[in-house]
Amino acid sequence: MLTLQDCIEMSDLTEDEILAIAEHEHIPEMLAVEMGCYLCHTPEGDLSIRRMIADDIQHARDKGDLVRVAELKTVLKHYVAAHHGSA
Repeated sequence: MLTLQDCIEMSDLTEDEILAIAEHEHIPEMLAVEMGCYLCHTPEGDLSIRRMIADDIQHARDKGDLVRVAELKTVLKHYVAAHHGSA
């Protein structure tokens, strides 16, 4: 049986990227793994994931959660670097 960690490792995304998708979509992590993996392999998916993380950053900023803003900026920076020109 596959664990959540196994699925994350096969998804082409980091755990933090998956958690950002789950946060944005208000879905469980396993569904975020599936959604993220699917999006990674579609032409519009890269931009969709970037927008989700950017939306999460804005939401954290609106709440005044500067620690979360910094964490999510790091997630976005890593995502952009790792997926530049993907799909």
